[in-house]
Amino acid sequence: MSRESAVPVGAPAGDDGDNALVAAVRAGERGRFQELVARHQRAVYRTALAILRSPEDAEDITQETFLRALEHLDQFRGEARFSTWLTQICVNTSRMALRKRHPELWTSLDEPVTTDDGALPREAVEWREDPEQAYSRQEQEELLLNALAGLHPSYREVVVLRDIRQLSTEETAQALGLTVANVKTRLLRARLQLRDRLAARLHAAADARDLASSAPASPKDDRPC
Repeated sequence: MSRESAVPVGAPAGDDGDNALVAAVRAGERGRFQELVARHQRAVYRTALAILRSPEDAEDITQETFLRALEHLDQFRGEARFSTWLTQICVNTSRMALRKRHPELWTSLDEPVTTDDGALPREAVEWREDPEQAYSRQEQEELLLNALAGLHPSYREVVVLRDIRQLSTEETAQALGLTVANVKTRLLRARLQLRDRLAARLHAAADARDLASSAPASPKDDRPC
C-alpha cells in the first residue's frame, strides 16, 4: 500500500506554533521539520505503541509517520491542530501494519452479529463493581496496559486517543475517520470491556496475594548446631 493512502487528504492543521513551523518548511526551510518531530515524536510513538504493542514496530511506524507527513505537508490545512493530522497519519499507518499481520481482526465493530437467535450486539459486556484498590501506581499501569492490549484494535485506538492522548471526541473522530456517534459508541464499549478485564485481573491478583499471606510459615529447624 502506498504512503499516500495513509495520509488524510485535506485534513486540518492547527496552532500552538505548529502552523509557523509548517509554513517555514513549505517555504523551503526543510530543517525546521525537525522541530515538529521534536514536539510530537513522543506522542506519536506512544500512540503507535499502544496500537501495535511492539516497541520495535512502534519505532518503525513513528519514523514512517513523519516521513509521510513531510512528503504530504501540502495536504495539511489550517482549520484544526497539526497534532490531530499527525495522529491520523500514525493511526492509518498502524492500521495498515496490523491488517497485514491480522486481517481477520478488521471486521466492522458497529454491525450486529446475526445468529440463530436473531441479531445480537457484537459486544455484550457485564458491568461489574469496582474492586477494592490494592495496588501501587506501577502495578495499576501494568494491569491497564495488559487489559488494553486485549481489546480489539479498533476499540484500543479510541481509548488511546480519547483517554490516554486526551483528544476531544471530535478530534478522535477526525483522526479515526469515524462519526462522533461512532466514537462515543466504541468508547463506551471499550471502557466497559476494560472495566470487566481489570476487575477480573484485580480479583485474581488479590486472591493470589491473600493465599500467599495465609500460607503457613515453613517450620524452623530446631536441631542443635
